[in-house]
Amino acid sequence: MDKIAAVVIACNEERNIERCLRSLEGVADETVVVDSGSTDGTVALCRAMGVEACFHEWEGFAAQKNFANSLVHQPWLLSLDADEALSDTLRESLLQLKQEGLRRDTVYELSRLTNYCGRWIRHCGWYPDAKLRLWPTGTAHWEGTIHEQLRFASPPARVERVRGDLLHYSYYTVEEHVKQADAFTTLTAHEAYADGRRATMWDLVTRPRWKFVRDYLFKGGFLDGAAGYQVCKISAFATFLKYSKLRHLAQRDR
Repeated sequence: MDKIAAVVIACNEERNIERCLRSLEGVADETVVVDSGSTDGTVALCRAMGVEACFHEWEGFAAQKNFANSLVHQPWLLSLDADEALSDTLRESLLQLKQEGLRRDTVYELSRLTNYCGRWIRHCGWYPDAKLRLWPTGTAHWEGTIHEQLRFASPPARVERVRGDLLHYSYYTVEEHVKQADAFTTLTAHEAYADGRRATMWDLVTRPRWKFVRDYLFKGGFLDGAAGYQVCKISAFATFLKYSKLRHLAQRDR
């Protein structure tokens, strides 16, 4: 049977970490948690579950995950965030894959299903939100600043979607969503500006409106009820923030 190391990065995740680690029981033969300085009960909860959280100064999402990946000793690596957990169906699928034997020429992809303020979001462009999360140890590393991407030394021969969902407990309140949208759009605007991109008034007027129409109507956000409307509204607002901040950066440097 193939052995899997689960890797989790965390910081102040006491409301999520126990659920995450519990879902890995039986699937992970080794669990590595890297904490970047939690001030809540995250580390204590890890210890209570028999997992020692290793401290590592925060260097960014990609760097933090790469450091965590360097600590594993198993031939397969399963990467999760602290606010994620395996669904029962996904657990069963992974256990079956371990029993049958994982293929070294294959990278395994998980469908991520997001919980937003207590409601599962199956539309709005948020699902299935496929993520590459299980691969042979040492064959890939993370790159990027905000939405980090997995890069492979050699492209995998196959990508296989695993049955079941990776449950993502994203925002517990609307205020959390707005706060993160503000923070992320600052980072994305600076990244875009550094890459030479600029924003026009046309971008400010049209892109947020198109974002809402696309996600709410064409991607079925209305099917998720009030939560879907809220998701699409804040996503459109985030688009406005990004281009507004990008435009401000250009004006600042003139």
